[in-house]
Amino acid sequence: MSEMTPQAKALYDERLKLVSDAIALKPVSRVPIYTLIAALPFHLYNATWADQMYDFEAAGQAYVKFYEEFHPDVFNTPGFSSGKANELSGANMLDWPGRPGTKVPVMSSYQTIEQEYLQPEEYPEFLRDYTGFLLRKYIPRAYPNLNGGTNISLVTSRVVGSEMLAPLGNPAFVEAVNKLSEIHQEVMKAPAAAGKFAQIIKNMGYPQHRTVGGEAPYDILGDYYRGTLGIMEDILEIPDYVEAACYMLADLEIERYTNIFKGKEMDVRRVFIPMHKGMDGFMSPAQYERFYWKPFKKVIDALVAMDVTPYLYTEGKYDTRLEQLTEVPVGKCIIHFENVDMARAARMFEGIACICGNMPITLLGYGKPEEVVDSVKWLIDTCAPHNNYMFDANGSLEEGKRECVEAMFDTLYTYGKR
Repeated sequence: MSEMTPQAKALYDERLKLVSDAIALKPVSRVPIYTLIAALPFHLYNATWADQMYDFEAAGQAYVKFYEEFHPDVFNTPGFSSGKANELSGANMLDWPGRPGTKVPVMSSYQTIEQEYLQPEEYPEFLRDYTGFLLRKYIPRAYPNLNGGTNISLVTSRVVGSEMLAPLGNPAFVEAVNKLSEIHQEVMKAPAAAGKFAQIIKNMGYPQHRTVGGEAPYDILGDYYRGTLGIMEDILEIPDYVEAACYMLADLEIERYTNIFKGKEMDVRRVFIPMHKGMDGFMSPAQYERFYWKPFKKVIDALVAMDVTPYLYTEGKYDTRLEQLTEVPVGKCIIHFENVDMARAARMFEGIACICGNMPITLLGYGKPEEVVDSVKWLIDTCAPHNNYMFDANGSLEEGKRECVEAMFDTLYTYGKR
């Protein structure tokens, strides 16, 4: 694999400084292009979402071609994930393109199928023995091909000798462990391919968009354990359990980030955190403060203390949540907006945080080039004078007509100069 040329290194350093200065609220020479790329390269260069799960080479090459033609200031590779590993495990929390028998189109990302893997009466067990709950309850429910751990229990008063290990010899458990080895081999092909293409694109002069991803504690509980409806019932019926679970998950996230970042030298230290269930209307302001924001703020503060930039990716309408977001550490966060009064947000976050987002992605797929140009110019005129604004759409870049994509980038290269 070729190394970075001096010219590419100069571009890399320039882009890295541009984005870093914008985050730190320092003056910048132009509006950074901080786009979150998803399926757009597939549409432009003859690949599919199914390739992202079954043909990593085809998906990765489409991304390389995208960065050869267009030049944002950061790169993110496809979120490679192994469709074969999902088949082997029987993963039932999602359906995905390329799966045998699926109705999901090849140009669609995976589709989440929410399940209540944690029952309300199981909160005490979940809080008392999280790892045991995953082994005995979550994995058999979410991955039915790995149900050998359902009846495994190592709880015993006798730990002399080898008696306590006997449950691990259960034939069903041994079969599940053997299948895990096969799943592991398939799963690890995805990060290997992602690393390969990340290095290729980095050597072209592009710094990373972010280092890793995560979620707000409330979203982890709602997305993966209780489901959207289940957790909304819980905050009314058993609120203390929800709060305790959110703080437990916050501590687990902090531990995970510590393992990733502590003592590591990295050019880019950012965590991408999509905020799924905190939008206006999903809960009252008091509930948002108690269950969503406060446990999440603990994670944000811990990341900043590690010299890591939290990238808070709000989803949905967020006008009533802006006051809490202004509590983030000054000059240490990125806040993305999908649907807010952007002029108000720019004023509110002036001198507090770098903001981005808000251009409707529908314009790229269904609008006219001149509409794209007008939207880009409006965002720059509205946000850049008040704040260090970095350009992005209101969601990840998916379908787009070439003429509209070209209009977006051409406007950013020219009109975005400060």
